Order: sequence, then structure tokens, then C-alpha cells
Amino acid sequence: MDGKYVQQFKKGSLEMILLCLIAKKETYGYEIIAALNAHGAAVLGYAKEGTVYPILYRLQQSGLIGCRIAPAAANGGSRKYYSLTEKGRAALQELIAFWKQYSACVNEFIGNCAPEVEA
Repeated sequence: MDGKYVQQFKKGSLEMILLCLIAKKETYGYEIIAALNAHGAAVLGYAKEGTVYPILYRLQQSGLIGCRIAPAAANGGSRKYYSLTEKGRAALQELIAFWKQYSACVNEFIGNCAPEVEA
């Protein structure tokens, strides 16, 4: 199968997944990447900085997440912590509601596939 179809599914859900992770607690980029890799690598593939940080930037530009800079204990530098804004919380609720409807619809079509097509 052509991997581009799978990639499109992954791209379409990453914003919602990042919002879910940030909704749990204030967090920073590396922690988000580690959580994605620990819990979703088998399906999503391994998350990389080049994928996650541009999404975080877009979410911030859209006003869905906010950030604050704090000292990083490990190296003496600083770390950017992300948190959900009220606008982000509302958007996440809408995305989750849509996802539930969308996945139910897709599952219905999959359930009605011819037996020889099912995996």
C-alpha cells in the first residue's frame, strides 16, 4: 500500500493529540515527543522535533496554546512550557466530538466491507 494515505491520517490527528497531551498538564516539547514515542510510536511512528515543533508553533499562533519560558534545571538554559488556553480547550472539545463522529462513521463503512477486503 502507498504510505502517503497512512501519512495523511497521521497528519490530520496530530494537532488533536498534542492538544490532548497539553490539556493533561503544562508540558514542554521534549516531554511531548517522549509521550508520543512511548504511547503512540507503534501506530503514529516515532515523533521528531521537525514534526512536533512546527505544530506547536501553529497551535500557539492560533491562540490554542500559550507558553512560558522557565529555567531548565538540567543544563542551566531555558525551557518553553506549553499550556492550553480557553480557546484551545474549546477547540479540543470540538475536535474530540468530531473525531468520535468521524471514527464511528468510518467504522460503519469498514464494518460493511466485503469479507474478502477486511484485514
